[in-house]
Amino acid sequence: MAISRDGGVTGLLDRIGRAAVTGIGEVGYAATLLGEGVMWLVVGHARRQPVRIHQVFQQAMEIGVLAVPIVTVLAMTIGVMLAIQGIHTLRTFGAESRVTLGIALSVTREFAPLITGILVAGRSGSALAARIGTMRITQEIDALRVIGIAPVRFLVTPALLAMLVMVPVLTFWADCVALLGGGLFVSIDLGMSLGAYFDQVLDAIALDDVLHGLGKSAIFAVLIALIGVVNGASVTGGAEGVGRATTRAVVQAISAIVITDMIFVFLLTR
Repeated sequence: MAISRDGGVTGLLDRIGRAAVTGIGEVGYAATLLGEGVMWLVVGHARRQPVRIHQVFQQAMEIGVLAVPIVTVLAMTIGVMLAIQGIHTLRTFGAESRVTLGIALSVTREFAPLITGILVAGRSGSALAARIGTMRITQEIDALRVIGIAPVRFLVTPALLAMLVMVPVLTFWADCVALLGGGLFVSIDLGMSLGAYFDQVLDAIALDDVLHGLGKSAIFAVLIALIGVVNGASVTGGAEGVGRATTRAVVQAISAIVITDMIFVFLLTR
């Protein structure tokens, strides 16, 4: 009995193969965008197409400053949640006073960069994909090429640079807020003063722990920017296509952040 191309094993393998080829192509395109974006940052002045500082600041405002309220709320919540769960777990062993160690390391190495990356992916990565997708549909990107403006220099490099600066800054802010939230709950539940709490926090963490989280957040920033641009540039099918690309950008960015975080932790804890 013959197996049709659209069904059975052959159809499944065909779909897997096409998806794999598409994925490899998107990874290659993202690598090209990264290289070209860095190139414009370095040689833009020499080619008389410098990266405009006001565009970088505009992107930084949208990506970072306007995200401070939601990052603050969720970081505070994460800090309190870690304190509640840590005290509850350690109380079984009569070691609840050691909860500060778990809060400090969990926040600086894992939760602050992870929650910040996910928030920026959902908020700014989706906006970047939608903006570039809309420009592609309305042929504004082609218009930039016609008037002699490199689209990567004009659209990608400012967003990439702003992400690289603001995501680590937001992560450091999330560190501070989450540690404060955990300290407030610890001081209420265990009767420990905030001064004693932060003394224990400073004893528990080292500069490497903070840099560990900030380094991951920089990698997350690059992933968010590139995934947003790649999905926006591949939009087809009008407004419905923009919606699909935006959703896809968020899902891919969050998946890439979580997988990268797992690999990062595995490699640095061997």
